[in-house]
Amino acid sequence: MTTETVTSYAPLRLSAPSRADAVVVDLPVVLAPMAGVTNAAYRQLCREQGAGLYVCEMITSRGLVVGDHKTHDMLQFDPGETTRSVQLYGVDPHVMADAARILVRDFSVDHIDLNFGCPVPKVTRKGGGGVLPYKRDRLRAIVRETVRAADESGVPVTIKTRIGIDQDHHTFLDAGRIAQEEGAAAIALHGRTVQQAYSGEADWEAIAALKAEVDIPVLGNGDIWEAEDALRMMRETGADGVVIGRGCLGRPWLFGDLAAAFTGQEYRRRPTLGEVGRTIIRHAQLLTGIMGERGIVDIRKHMAWYFKGYPVGELRRSFAMVSSMAELEDLVGQLDSGAAFPESELGTPRGRQGTPRSKVVVPHGWYDDTSGMDLELGDAELDTSGG
Repeated sequence: MTTETVTSYAPLRLSAPSRADAVVVDLPVVLAPMAGVTNAAYRQLCREQGAGLYVCEMITSRGLVVGDHKTHDMLQFDPGETTRSVQLYGVDPHVMADAARILVRDFSVDHIDLNFGCPVPKVTRKGGGGVLPYKRDRLRAIVRETVRAADESGVPVTIKTRIGIDQDHHTFLDAGRIAQEEGAAAIALHGRTVQQAYSGEADWEAIAALKAEVDIPVLGNGDIWEAEDALRMMRETGADGVVIGRGCLGRPWLFGDLAAAFTGQEYRRRPTLGEVGRTIIRHAQLLTGIMGERGIVDIRKHMAWYFKGYPVGELRRSFAMVSSMAELEDLVGQLDSGAAFPESELGTPRGRQGTPRSKVVVPHGWYDDTSGMDLELGDAELDTSGG
């Protein structure tokens, strides 16, 4: 097996303006917040495999401030989660600041990441998510007010964004400069536009361009399917760390591979189908620990990811409809436990991909100016906790 090594890498340091060491992650690897996936159970499962920063599902600032039960229920952390990281989404600077204070005061959060990259049409057509950075003044106000609020307790704030709305409306370089000027601890860039969503190939050259533009740490996101991809991204772009999204779906052990790769070890986990089955049971146990029996229903969405490439046959349908822990354990017992890891799946995309959108729908007159301070964008934040 051919491996790549990183000759040296620095721990990821996320510092609030008033502190130099608020959050230090030995391995510069971040689990991307993914709606319906990165709850406390999945974060623990990934953390058991390797080191890194594991981010909670995205929550909305307005939902948090008004006391929405769904939003509060998502803010669960297991006892071993010593660094509590949350992604926060919002469109109003003052509401975002209030939400940051609540996260720190009531939930003991150690790190806040701001989402400016969501490509969901119901959000972008209202002026939120990945199209908001076009309104530079609005973006600046949100980052400034959130950073100031979090800095009252020395908590670092980072932002995540995309290249831009489409090829004619890039925003990432301005977003990086704004993040740096307003005290953000780092910026993560998904190397796709909103129009691309999750299709095509990520543009790593944009990540390199952002790294050359700013002095704060830059994290790269997009098309990291194997540990070697992470090493290559950092080598080619100069990024200070990587953000892992779809690549870990159904493969929490990817974080173990990353930990090995970053320390020059050749070990890569290639689990048999029996080992996958045991991981599924562990995942289900963690889910039911926080959700009760609903956890069994929740794990159904993970089955296609776990079994991608494995010879599961007719059992696949039964796993997708499992309704109890006893039934799950029985199904796992019926798997061909010795079936080898499907080597053909290495380096292949996982999760949603789709096709580029013909056009990104934005509010009328969106491109008329780059301020946005006088806009009412509250509708862009309704019913979006989780992404």
